[in-house]
Amino acid sequence: MGNTVAVKKQNDSVDVSSLTKRDTTISIIIIGVMFFIFGFVSWINAILIPYFKIACELTNFQSYLVAFAFYISYFVMSVPSSFLLKKVGFKKGIMVGFWTMAVGAFIFVPAAYTRTYEIFLMGLFTIGAGLAILQTAANPYITVLGPKERAAQRISIMGIANKAAGILAPILFAAVVLKATDTDLFAQLGTMSEVEKNAALDELIRRVIVPYTCVGAVLLGLGLFIRYSPLPEINTEQESAEVATANSGKTSIFQFPHLILGALGIFLHVGTQVIAIDTIIGYAGSMGIPLMEAKVFPSYTLFLTICGYILGIICIPRFISQVNALRICTLLGTLFTLLIIFAEGKVTFLGHEADLSIWFIVLLGFANSLVWAGIWPLALDGLGKFTKLGASIMIMGLCGNAIMPLFYGYFADLFDVRQAYWVLFPCYLYLVFYAVYGHKIRKWA
Repeated sequence: MGNTVAVKKQNDSVDVSSLTKRDTTISIIIIGVMFFIFGFVSWINAILIPYFKIACELTNFQSYLVAFAFYISYFVMSVPSSFLLKKVGFKKGIMVGFWTMAVGAFIFVPAAYTRTYEIFLMGLFTIGAGLAILQTAANPYITVLGPKERAAQRISIMGIANKAAGILAPILFAAVVLKATDTDLFAQLGTMSEVEKNAALDELIRRVIVPYTCVGAVLLGLGLFIRYSPLPEINTEQESAEVATANSGKTSIFQFPHLILGALGIFLHVGTQVIAIDTIIGYAGSMGIPLMEAKVFPSYTLFLTICGYILGIICIPRFISQVNALRICTLLGTLFTLLIIFAEGKVTFLGHEADLSIWFIVLLGFANSLVWAGIWPLALDGLGKFTKLGASIMIMGLCGNAIMPLFYGYFADLFDVRQAYWVLFPCYLYLVFYAVYGHKIRKWA
């Protein structure tokens, strides 16, 4: 009888206000671990792109299909994810998400044995589908897990976990998969016979088998851990009397302009973020910096993102509101984009001799830091019972990670890798609009 009651309590949703400080702290830690996993699996794409470009002999456009396959799954899976979470709850849904990611990691094994790029893309799509479920659960969860005015602060903490994993991912991948002699190997590929080159590339690509098998096993274990963890099933759809009255005549998620405009903002923001991180190795290569040296540049960008998060945790809402932080960051992104395109001159910094413009790509990490944390609470404000579906619409915006790098890759092939950064400029202009005015719109004109 006692066990039956315990199970019932575990499966029932609870009101956020009923959680103790200890419950809230434990929940934030568990969600933080999830965001670390998000970051590790997502930002490893920064080195997978140049790695697959060499191993599978791809163009710029083809190589950015890595990001497309990974992130287009967010568009496909976000709404089904919201229905899954409504049916089985957060914990079982998160378990399904981790297990889906595990399947995607295991798909890398046959892909590596056959050196078939399309199978790798299938594996990346499957990993992304699992992440879509996790993101649909985790973002509204952490947004409502405490006072609304501190939502950006909590999301910044999650961002630190996410980007810290992003710093480690390319470095660990390079340490496990790449060798010190690979720089010479890459230089010799053009002079090898077809048989020698195929043998060398087969050996190169098969180095992913062991690490991705291990990743799959860890993801299976994490799914079980979350299922039986003390993470509470909180009610993300509770409505105050004021919100219920405001939403009384609304029957569709599309009747919330600030949400739809916010989802478009997320689409453009994640696109700018992934371009800044996933293209910087290729941009460094255009300056003659070899892959073994260039592999650290994504980590520099992510480090500055973490610096922005820490600043946000300290300053929001004590010294600055989350909406003003969003406005500052979007304006900085606009400025840094222009400097990427127009700033010139050789500089030596952190042991790298490179064009000055590459350091403004690194600085985009700081500009992007509080945009995600700023948009989410503004877009979900006042949704009430529409919160889960609203979160899935926001997660659909993550397909910007899939589409924007393709625009960059297309223009990089058409013009050059530097001029292609013009794609960032209209994105930041829109984000400035949302930060200043768009989030206030409550009715379609």
